[in-house]
Amino acid sequence: MKQEISFWLVTTEHLEDRIWFRDEDDFKIGMNYVAVQVAIGQVLLLAFILMSNHVHFVLHGYYKDALAFVNGFKMRFAKYLRNKYGAKEFLRDNGVDIRALPSGEEAVERAIAYVHMNSVAANICANASQYPWGSGDVLFNRTIQNGTRVDKMSNRERERILHCSLDIPSHWILENGYILPSSYLSVKKAESIFRTPKRMNFFLSSSSKARKIKSVEDGIPSFRDQIIAAAIPDLCMTLYGRSSLTGLSTEEMVEVLRQIRYRFSSNVNQIARVTGLSYAEAAKLLD
Repeated sequence: MKQEISFWLVTTEHLEDRIWFRDEDDFKIGMNYVAVQVAIGQVLLLAFILMSNHVHFVLHGYYKDALAFVNGFKMRFAKYLRNKYGAKEFLRDNGVDIRALPSGEEAVERAIAYVHMNSVAANICANASQYPWGSGDVLFNRTIQNGTRVDKMSNRERERILHCSLDIPSHWILENGYILPSSYLSVKKAESIFRTPKRMNFFLSSSSKARKIKSVEDGIPSFRDQIIAAAIPDLCMTLYGRSSLTGLSTEEMVEVLRQIRYRFSSNVNQIARVTGLSYAEAAKLLD
């Protein structure tokens, strides 16, 4: 199977104590790196989503090219994190699961729906099309995309935005600082798999992520990781006159974590991610 062209669901391991994307600029860089990987890669991209602590892709091509796609994305973004935050290349050890999707068994439809419903299951938005950091609003969307064509930008401007000097197709469109997914997603192929918008909506509403939403009444975080991470410095300053968690005593750290849980209805997993603590450390402090 790995030597044949196939559909692949690619998922990075969920980080428990750190997040990939700390703010909107990080997400925009991530979106642009997806576009770059499509431009230089040998696979078709049918769906993707960038979540705070993991990413998903649905690809079509050879296994080796699907692996090169996700590894290239991780490498670029890890370098960006190191340059911006001084973060070590923790993405190098972030595991990747690449699962073949059998054709003719509606597996591809379910995989695309699963990917797009991640944001809804995480209580970030009410509909997959409302989440900007992925392809949830692309399929069967006939809205004319406004923005700037790549060939209307100078080489310097393009390199500044994309953080690389690679050539990308001139007709791709950039808006709000990133290449729109409608420019590089294999829209016709993905739509041909679903055939109709109604059939796609059926898979979205019946996906495993949708069932999870219906079955879980509480415990879903109410705020995105990035919102809480951005609020932590102000919280530390308000409570203890410090601009970060660094240097806080154990008692002070406990109070900050309790305040995060109270103010943002966060669970231990989310608190660990936004503070950089391990799950065990966060759970012990909150016990």
